[in-house]
Amino acid sequence: MEINSVKDYESRIKRVLITQEEIKASLKKAGEFIDSLYDGKPILLVSVLKGSFVFMADLAREVTVPCEIGFMCVKSYFEGTSSSGNVSIVMDLDRDISGYHVVVAEDIIDTGRTLEKLVEILRARNPLSLHVITLLDKPDRRVVEMKADMSLFVIPDHFVIGYGLDAAEYYRTLPYIAEYNEE
Repeated sequence: MEINSVKDYESRIKRVLITQEEIKASLKKAGEFIDSLYDGKPILLVSVLKGSFVFMADLAREVTVPCEIGFMCVKSYFEGTSSSGNVSIVMDLDRDISGYHVVVAEDIIDTGRTLEKLVEILRARNPLSLHVITLLDKPDRRVVEMKADMSLFVIPDHFVIGYGLDAAEYYRTLPYIAEYNEE
């Protein structure tokens, strides 16, 4: 994708699907859910990079109980635009998670393949509990049985951008979720 001007950049934003205000309201509920997990044992919020970094930052600010932050980067789109189903950990957590309630903050569940593998990897590390919170859930694209413990928004099968989600690395900084104009 080549963007030659601000006008070209803006022309690819088809329409706003979820506003900044709607996101903020849902983040409060997600923070309350995470707070409810606290039982005196540490909570580890895990961001799946790159897409969930904005979501994770705002989500962490809604959590009022003690928590730590961790990052992972996984890859499943090796040479193409559809998930291979094979997950490679590009960047792993830097700690033993067996003493933590782990909450994975995911940007979007699409086919579910990558998240299914990631959850399998994390469960094998024996956390006290493991929960998944996703900003967006796109159930029409699911090819494996994968459901988040909490989905902030369920969306139709549109290519979406903003709030951490990208098209060729652009649009991550939009403060809302928009449908991408692929034309």
